[in-house]
Amino acid sequence: MSPRARIVAVLTATAILATVAVVYTIGAVRRAEPVDAPSAFGLDHGRLYFRSTGAGAGRVARLPAPATGPGAAAPVSARTTAGAGAAQRTTGGPVCERFYASAGTGLCLQRRPGIPPTSYAVVLDRNLRETRRIALTGIPNRARVSASGRMLSWTMFATGDSYATTSFSTRTSILDTRTGYLIKNMEEIQLTLDGRRYHAPDVNYWGVSFARDDNRFYATVSTKGKTYLVEGDMRKWTARTLRENVECPSLSPDNTRLAFKKRVREGATDPWRLYVLDLRTLREHPLAEARSVDDQAAWLDDHTLAYALPGGDGRPSDIWTVPADGGGAPALRVPDASSPARVP
Repeated sequence: MSPRARIVAVLTATAILATVAVVYTIGAVRRAEPVDAPSAFGLDHGRLYFRSTGAGAGRVARLPAPATGPGAAAPVSARTTAGAGAAQRTTGGPVCERFYASAGTGLCLQRRPGIPPTSYAVVLDRNLRETRRIALTGIPNRARVSASGRMLSWTMFATGDSYATTSFSTRTSILDTRTGYLIKNMEEIQLTLDGRRYHAPDVNYWGVSFARDDNRFYATVSTKGKTYLVEGDMRKWTARTLRENVECPSLSPDNTRLAFKKRVREGATDPWRLYVLDLRTLREHPLAEARSVDDQAAWLDDHTLAYALPGGDGRPSDIWTVPADGGGAPALRVPDASSPARVP
């Protein structure tokens, strides 16, 4: 074989091996990527939906009875085993890192393996079937759907993976499902801080919560090491700060109060406490949950809040509930679960 022929042969073999390697890598990623089967259920009024973190491997699940009101399933004892909690649920929805739903719309944030990993915001219909998929960068963190099901928002960690430190950056998006209009990053919103127009390169937003009119919203903004509650206007595309030290606001169904987490101590160890803010008087009160909750609490009704905490006995997380008036005591609602959402 001539030198030229040997060179051609070597180049051909190298190209074939490279192609085989690429095909194998793509195949491995696809085999590792969960395949979402058709949902075993849809979004029904009054049901409590959540992400099943145990046997469900991140799939959306629901309880068999209404979450509140007559006939509601009672909170389980803190000593209830994970197996008993799993037996009460129906698991058959898509795999999500974060989930929320309202009316006939669901929002599922997914993270797929690969180099680099890929994230998606997946819009779901009433039957939990995919209607739109938006490619994202970063780690899924917060998800919300307005009461009507029209407005969606999600937050991704662009850098870092915890709000307990200052070394993080977020990217928050808003989608109008009626018009299809997508705001990829709300950092360009016209912000008024303490009565003055404000611009800074370190501004981060997260934890959007929509009012019933699908125009007004609340969110957290951070800058210069401080966090603020902002009230926003979608049509005017403006936001103004209302008060300091408010994170992950969640608007009550009657639109009169906000649940939020408040930093009560410095450092990354147990920094937060759940509070409720009266929007008319701007007075706040702590809830009976004294543990540090790093979640955007969800209202099950006008009197009850649900949130995720690290689970006992090695479970990733459990859903707890607590009265919104500051009385009562926390109750374990669903073991092996996160991302609670009651469909109104």
